[in-house]
Amino acid sequence: MFEMLFGISLIDYIRENYIVLLDHAGTFAFALSGIQLAAEKKFDWFGAYVVGLVTAIGGGTTRDLLLGVTPFWMSNSSYLIVTAVALFSFVALKRFIFRLNKALFLFDAIGLGLFTVAGIEKTLAVGYPFWVAIIMGMITGSVGGLIRDVLINEMPLILRRDIYATACIAGGLVFALCYWLEVDRALIDLISAFTVILIRFIAVKYKIQLPTAKYGDIKIDKKIFRPKNKTK
Repeated sequence: MFEMLFGISLIDYIRENYIVLLDHAGTFAFALSGIQLAAEKKFDWFGAYVVGLVTAIGGGTTRDLLLGVTPFWMSNSSYLIVTAVALFSFVALKRFIFRLNKALFLFDAIGLGLFTVAGIEKTLAVGYPFWVAIIMGMITGSVGGLIRDVLINEMPLILRRDIYATACIAGGLVFALCYWLEVDRALIDLISAFTVILIRFIAVKYKIQLPTAKYGDIKIDKKIFRPKNKTK
């Protein structure tokens, strides 16, 4: 049926367009995470759409600006449409979504993994080395969530003790290793995205966190950080 309609088999279509499909899947998942948080804060539909859109395109926009290319959504309106589909899907299924435990975490983890891979692929396509691609993958995956959390007045996940951006870096290192081993490119993307998602699941399930940057037993005189009152 698919081949009769589009003149190409479904498998061949996926093989030729898997990067775009991964990117749109990540957009949908991240947009849903933003929309759900906006709904919990009692935003209206437009506000929820804005939060979902910023979550979906924030990281990729930052990446493209750093790479010196036109932000992806300015040349392809499908990302705006995918976000709208995410909003209407949430409205239609919100009772089911709210009943799911860890639904927000699930959408966020999937978006994180898929966007990390998309960021790495785009950076390599522009011609930058792997170490830049790994950083851009982390930015693509995490900055959208950071902007989302700031908009809804929450502590950003990337600034907490949670293993978040670190999972993106781990996925990037797995990508580089598989590339060096000459694994099939589509399989590399799937393995890398799965690595990011798996690390997030393991970290949350077993409460694995990074150590905090604290002074320990050293007592700091906070008065030195306060401006002195000038006496006349």
